[in-house]
Amino acid sequence: MKIAIATVQVPFFTGGAEILVNLLKTQLQQRGHQAEIVSIPFKWYPTETLLNCMIMGRMMDLTEVNGEKIDVVVAVKFPAYYVKHPHKVIWLMHQHRQAYDLWGTKFGDIDKLPEGEFVRRTILEHDNLYLSEAKGIYTISMNGAGRLKKYNNIDAVSLYHPPLNHDKLHCREYENFIFYPSRIDRMKRQRVLVEAARYLKSETKIYLAGGGAQSELAYLNQLISRHHLEDRVKILGFISEEDKIDYYSRCLAVYFGAYDEDYGYITLEAFFSKKPVIVHLDAGGPLEFVEDLKNGFVLPEDPEQVAARIDLLAGDRDLAKAMGDNGRQSLIDKNINWDHVISNLIP
Repeated sequence: MKIAIATVQVPFFTGGAEILVNLLKTQLQQRGHQAEIVSIPFKWYPTETLLNCMIMGRMMDLTEVNGEKIDVVVAVKFPAYYVKHPHKVIWLMHQHRQAYDLWGTKFGDIDKLPEGEFVRRTILEHDNLYLSEAKGIYTISMNGAGRLKKYNNIDAVSLYHPPLNHDKLHCREYENFIFYPSRIDRMKRQRVLVEAARYLKSETKIYLAGGGAQSELAYLNQLISRHHLEDRVKILGFISEEDKIDYYSRCLAVYFGAYDEDYGYITLEAFFSKKPVIVHLDAGGPLEFVEDLKNGFVLPEDPEQVAARIDLLAGDRDLAKAMGDNGRQSLIDKNINWDHVISNLIP
């Protein structure tokens, strides 16, 4: 089959969405399909540009190429899932969350605009219309399916997939540091982990990896300096995939502070590495995997409580190992594999 994967790309930015579409392309090709990624550039501001991106999504013609029919389109992101195709399948990462669950929160933006309500209503109406065209609607997590049902009254089935290089992730030991690899962003809440370092009684270190918003990075550096945490917290910046695997293999535990995450590769990467995970009560997708006191900790957004759990693990390596083993087993129990995903998306 010829299969087009329809998505959007913020120029010069690569994250979990880009990893996913590349994984999907590779997995389809390994099963004998001709697969290609079709991306449209995405910019969410100003309002006119956002609306034009929606029009671009609808105007894409993926019915055929060079005289040959494209058999299936798998659309994964807003507004690429507006594409017209007789066999469109949705595997939804997320919608434009600013018009949905982030509306009116501290992470929202279009709700602050004079025309915000108009933009929100426009997105909702067009999502309802064009998502309903799909032959099948799936999401990458139950959290995403729940949002789709809540805001659009559309039913979807969640399909879990393994993260990149999951077969290379492993556990070497449990060294005295907490690892958090993620885009530096306010919604990822690295600042909570840095604040937690102030309250640690053990000698545990904090390692943050990833790039992102310079304003948030500056805030973190100021926080480290203000509380004299230079010997406690280390900001690694961008690291290679090999280095990331190494840090996972050696860390005591993994912190994942993201707010209402869609899926959360970090949780799965940690569990494939047999490491416990610390998340928050509003983590979203990771709560489909992390069970409090069994394979990690589910906590309020409270640095002192985070510090207390880190100290607990630092003082009991057997507990950290048992939780990590439970996390690895939970992935096996949930049948997280590509055969299951592909067989649903491409019957």
